[in-house]
Amino acid sequence: MPAPSPRELKDEFLLDPAVTFLNHGSFGGCPRPVFERYQEWQRELERGPFDFITRRLRDLLDESRAALAAYVGSAPEDVAFVQNATTGVNLAARSLELRPGDEVLATTLEYGACDLAWESVCEHADARYVRAEVPLPIASPEDVVEALFARRSERTRVVFVSHVGSETGLLLPVEPIVARARAEGLLTVVDGAHAPGHLPLDLESIGADFYAGNCHKWLCAPKGAGFLHVRPERQERVGGAIVSWGYSEPATFLSRIERQGTRDPAAYLAVPDAIAFQRERAWDDVRARCVALAREARLELCAALGTEPIAPPEMVLQMASVQLPRPDPDLEQHLFDDHRVEVHVMPPACELLRVSIAGYNDRADVERLLATLG
Repeated sequence: MPAPSPRELKDEFLLDPAVTFLNHGSFGGCPRPVFERYQEWQRELERGPFDFITRRLRDLLDESRAALAAYVGSAPEDVAFVQNATTGVNLAARSLELRPGDEVLATTLEYGACDLAWESVCEHADARYVRAEVPLPIASPEDVVEALFARRSERTRVVFVSHVGSETGLLLPVEPIVARARAEGLLTVVDGAHAPGHLPLDLESIGADFYAGNCHKWLCAPKGAGFLHVRPERQERVGGAIVSWGYSEPATFLSRIERQGTRDPAAYLAVPDAIAFQRERAWDDVRARCVALAREARLELCAALGTEPIAPPEMVLQMASVQLPRPDPDLEQHLFDDHRVEVHVMPPACELLRVSIAGYNDRADVERLLATLG
């Protein structure tokens, strides 16, 4: 089956047709068939809340988790559903039992919410969150590896890195970073918020101790569907966001995280439908088309703005960030209010404009953005 065109895909999403939506990377977008299945799960829950939660839910989650695990290259028992990747990073960080003087090593390319999580965990442990400066532009992926490990010290215990950077949109060299950290006896935590659906995943092959991801972004599942993958030898110390029924004996990694009392599990249960939606639409071809357009768009944006690309093309997938000639905190709102073009200008510095190219975006969407900047 050939991949559907952007126009055909646009008709399958619930997005406002009056808006040129080039910001899928922020919160994703859920196609109508997947969203309808999500609502069906919610209705099924409300038809018999007690039966659904107490008798059926555990098996339903097992089935959904098995589909997710196969998709991301994991054993089902090593991956737990969480609300989002930031929740997963928090649970990983809190499980580490950092000691005074320990250091967590990251780059300056990480997601701000996760920076805050690590700063909080380190503050409580009297540890340090060390951010290695990675200046833009980046000449090659190897430069990221070298800049990161140049700040490694005898106190470094953990390495934290994004798979795809939120602000820059860049594919970071996770595999060599994890391999080097493991060779040096360091734990690894990967923020894979933008990875599922954005690139093929094999978590067992990557080998990180902890890997947190989102299903609601590029996989196009409903909001509130993420996961935390943990290597078996690290699972015993990982707890849930709260202590609830999942801690009753025999407690497991999965029970502690997923049995959190009364909450709506519909987003988790709809993840297999999101996987099927993309599989049935030749998503590898859709993704390749999006990457080509994103790489093309960033060169045109750089030319229009008079700035240089921030990294080589092999580090660009479906998100492309470009430097603005000067900080512009009003640009994002201006583009939306005056032109109905939705992009993301990165706070707090407001020096990077990020464009996301999803399956429903086409050349005309990019040209509308370029016209607003001309």
